[in-house]
Amino acid sequence: MSKLDWKKELGFLYEASAKKASLVDVPELGFLMIDGHGNPNTEPRFRDAVEALYGLSYTLKFEIKLADPEQDYKVMPLEAVWWMADGSAFNMDDRKRWCWTLMIGQPEAVTPARIKRAREDLKKRRSSPLLDEVRYERWREGFAAQVLHVGPYDAEGPTLDLLRAFIEEQGKTRRGKHHEIYLSDPRRCAPEKLKTILRNPVE
Repeated sequence: MSKLDWKKELGFLYEASAKKASLVDVPELGFLMIDGHGNPNTEPRFRDAVEALYGLSYTLKFEIKLADPEQDYKVMPLEAVWWMADGSAFNMDDRKRWCWTLMIGQPEAVTPARIKRAREDLKKRRSSPLLDEVRYERWREGFAAQVLHVGPYDAEGPTLDLLRAFIEEQGKTRRGKHHEIYLSDPRRCAPEKLKTILRNPVE
């Protein structure tokens, strides 16, 4: 039996060109989320947040599959929205002032009751220091522009410039927070081959 792949079902949100940006209308979706701030390369909370999100997401997946094999699905990729602590324009270099929300999309089968059970089950097996801080939230990003970045996270600058130029060409203005969707696993992928969707809401 094949697994449901929500990333393919929502392909227009999780596929992008590295050569040309595009506009998308992001509907309301459900996410597990957790907040933090600081440099993700040196801040232990970032690592613990990723562990808590994936741990709870996979626990939910297996418990839903056990209850109903027809609802088996692939866990969605990690995403993050980024902004500056003082509300200024997002700056790729000043990482100490970065604020972030990490999140993983969840299918409709995920409910508050299932999240509560999964959290309790995960605590018994392998508790995470941030597990109790993970929340479920419905979020609609709305109209946005996005483009695919291929390469290291630290080299996103030119791709961001391309995205911002496209937004201006479309007569739009940026709003909200910088959004990244991590399509590659950095533990298994060479830095130069990492694929990340860069997205910015527009109006």
